[in-house]
Amino acid sequence: MLPLQAYMPSAEEQGQLSQARKIAIGDCMKGFGFTWVPAPELPKVGPKTLTDWRYGIHDMALAKERGYKADAQEQAAYDAAVDKGAVDGTTSDGPDARALDGRIKEVDGKTVPEGGCVGEANRGVATAALQARTALELANAAFAKSQQDPKVVKAFADWSACMKRSGYDYAKPLDASDDPRFSGEKVTSEEISTATADITCRQKTDVARIWFQAESALQKQAAEDHAEELSAERKTIDSAVRQASKIVKGK
Repeated sequence: MLPLQAYMPSAEEQGQLSQARKIAIGDCMKGFGFTWVPAPELPKVGPKTLTDWRYGIHDMALAKERGYKADAQEQAAYDAAVDKGAVDGTTSDGPDARALDGRIKEVDGKTVPEGGCVGEANRGVATAALQARTALELANAAFAKSQQDPKVVKAFADWSACMKRSGYDYAKPLDASDDPRFSGEKVTSEEISTATADITCRQKTDVARIWFQAESALQKQAAEDHAEELSAERKTIDSAVRQASKIVKGK
């Protein structure tokens, strides 16, 4: 785990706040006589953690089937959910939809809160805390700066030379996965051969581990330099999660 991840919300914490927000919106809508059904969550696709795929692909079995693309079943489930539409159960312009977003001032004489039930839920559940702006900005800066580390530069050069011996001309590991030729939905034989060569060269040069260590050192220094800001941000997240937990538990 990278050092700055400690200052970012975990998947469980994100889920807790999301669930609390849905409950808050549902309770508000119920107060106006509406049954609100939240939009379904989109299925997960691709990287499973912050560091998964951060430095490129690493699953040879998947690369032999999908090149640089996500697992076929995951992608199909995600695409099907998007096609169906991740929308809630409100009518497009009925009183329930207007109470939801605040386009109506009252329902049967009862005042709708500012911004509707969504606005009320957003005030009661501090989902903005999940943005963790300081930690994210520092992490992004460390990721960019890590590529200038001498050990990383050498690892990139070693990986590039390895790829060239296999007939591929890329300067940096992520250049291969970002190749526009592989941006389409179809998995081509060229993509598969490139991806498998990519992983083979990664294994030979240890580029991902070297890159991770360089970024980790930069993040550790950034965490020390910005300890006060990061601590305050983490406390905000913790407070939001505690409040969300009370809502989820019905307290």
